[in-house]
Amino acid sequence: MRAVVYSENGPSSAMRLTERPVPKPGPGEVLVRLVRAGVNPTDWKVRAGLSATLTTPEATPGQDGAGVIEEIGEGVTDRVVGQPVWLFMVQHGQPWGTAAEYVTVPAHKAVELAEGASYDLGASLGVPAMTAHRALTSGSVERVAPGSFS
Repeated sequence: MRAVVYSENGPSSAMRLTERPVPKPGPGEVLVRLVRAGVNPTDWKVRAGLSATLTTPEATPGQDGAGVIEEIGEGVTDRVVGQPVWLFMVQHGQPWGTAAEYVTVPAHKAVELAEGASYDLGASLGVPAMTAHRALTSGSVERVAPGSFS
């Protein structure tokens, strides 16, 4: 499979396209063939070394994506091969992300993509949608009674 990787923190020129074996899902994981991948500020900030440093010999960026489940690991009973899914926080806690043709993720990070929803939409539902939801629903909001504006 093709994957974008980097071996040191730095600018976008630190990334290169390479060939890697298709990963196998472990227990509790699914293998997803990616159709779309998102790019978030966290992706380039980590790669640039602004918010984290590289702790593995190589990394593939990407938190968000959308695709199709190709294989199911042991113990996964609520996902099916061929199911369209959107992915979130893929690279969090591991060195591989969605800038590849295939990725393995814990099954709970592969969320069913609603019928009729595009892969473009699916790839935007991870970090961007969760950030927007959090911004709109966390903290206290002062309520103003209707008609009380002067």
